[in-house]
Amino acid sequence: MTQINIENLPLWVQERDIVLKYNTNATWRYGEQPDYTRSNENLAKESLCNHPANSLEKLVQNLVRTFDIEANFKTNPQEWISVVQDKFRMSTNGGNSYKLEDLVQAGTYKLLIGDTQNYKATEEDFESSTQLFHTAFPDGFLWEVLEVYSAPPTITFKWRHWGHFRGNYQDYSPTGQMIEVIGMSVVQVTEDCKILSLEHYYDNGKFLHQLTSGGKTGTATKQQLMSAETSSPSTGKATFLGFFRRLLPSKHKSATANLSVSGCPFAAFLR
Repeated sequence: MTQINIENLPLWVQERDIVLKYNTNATWRYGEQPDYTRSNENLAKESLCNHPANSLEKLVQNLVRTFDIEANFKTNPQEWISVVQDKFRMSTNGGNSYKLEDLVQAGTYKLLIGDTQNYKATEEDFESSTQLFHTAFPDGFLWEVLEVYSAPPTITFKWRHWGHFRGNYQDYSPTGQMIEVIGMSVVQVTEDCKILSLEHYYDNGKFLHQLTSGGKTGTATKQQLMSAETSSPSTGKATFLGFFRRLLPSKHKSATANLSVSGCPFAAFLR
């Protein structure tokens, strides 16, 4: 584990609440800053990892969460602080490379999933796509870093996305079960830890299969409906290979253009 002093580093690698406290002059998509109070409560209860305050894992997690704030809630690319605005690029599973403006217009869901059998990015816009997944995961879709394998300037890390499928996805019934996505990303950063590029790798087909496993609305089994209704509620809101130069142990706590994206080439490795 690499030890650093995060408090002495730039704002974009601090905790989300600190970022929002001092990043007050932004143009927010919905007219005000997002509130992560319930999300933080859910993370405290459901996260697998509790990274030390001054670890590389914590720094990477903070940086990507700042990026997530901006990707979902900032509409002016010039106000983003987590990226190098004119050089930033993002891709998924070796697919198309997108600019910051593409992300602001399309949103993360469209660019991370693309056109598939059970999700058509070309038929969605930012708002409809966001609403689709917020409906499916009314308690939020949380994210955390699991492991970091290499240090800056090329950071490779493994992550976990999860939420409880309690609302309809399109015309598919909820199962009430937790859906978990495991993936890996490679991020290139500058000396002051701003993002130059993000490459994401995960199995989008497996994710969408879980969202359609409950069957069409009206055809779900009695057991599936009971599971969705009786799952204990949680409160939260959330809004992600190459060769590794060195391995760093994780700290686990017990407890637009062509949007086609292929299935993750490393899916077998990631499971």
